[in-house]
Amino acid sequence: MKTIITHLCIVLFGLCASVSYANDYHVGAGDVLSITVYDNSDLGTKVRVSTAGTVVMPLLGQVKVDGLTVNKITDKITGLLADGYLVNPQVNVFVEEFRSKKAVVLGNVRSPGLIELSGPTNFLELVSKAGGLEKDAGDTATIQRQAEQGKKNIVVVDLVALIEQGDLSQNVQVMDGDTVFISKAGMCFITGEVEQPGTYACGDDLTVLKLVALAGGFTGKASKSGLSIVRIIENEKKVFKNIDLYTRLLDNDVVVVPESFF
Repeated sequence: MKTIITHLCIVLFGLCASVSYANDYHVGAGDVLSITVYDNSDLGTKVRVSTAGTVVMPLLGQVKVDGLTVNKITDKITGLLADGYLVNPQVNVFVEEFRSKKAVVLGNVRSPGLIELSGPTNFLELVSKAGGLEKDAGDTATIQRQAEQGKKNIVVVDLVALIEQGDLSQNVQVMDGDTVFISKAGMCFITGEVEQPGTYACGDDLTVLKLVALAGGFTGKASKSGLSIVRIIENEKKVFKNIDLYTRLLDNDVVVVPESFF
């Protein structure tokens, strides 16, 4: 299964990393922008976004760009220049260096660690940056993503469907702050309201209760009656809700322990 990963990564990288995608990228501190104004070379500049999220432009001084897309920054600078400086200014903004967005890759890749996201980055591109999959990588990967109010979402990627069957719906976009874990064959994952969420060996007799125990037990906010299992069955993702604590787990299962609302 893993022998074609390098070729597939290269092909998809060429298809997905076009300049047009950069227009949807949200600029942040550390990124380097190239800004040009047609027929006004003295206003052109190459500048790094400061920690305060601003850039310095000739005539305009500091301009707030943090969190804006390239198109929004272009519109903003165009509007500022048109307000008493130039007639019908034509502004072009290009991201020279992407430095503000990062993700962590852990597990069965050749070079795990912190990786800078050079613009919009999909799952396979990230794996390629991490050196590719190890030979003993499992059939699933999990992406832990920060959600609103400090909560975390789990995105499950079916590696078999993605790599062997070319199901590009599994090639999800990686976001700033994501933690991507590539499972090892024979492993299970638990997330949510347990003391030590993570990946654990998934033996033949492992139950949900034993996995919770391996993860240090429930937190005080856990909903013990609302547990669910995310499982890949015949290359399709299935979610089993309100499962029993004595349910036996299979390789690559993801157990989700939600927060109690009471």
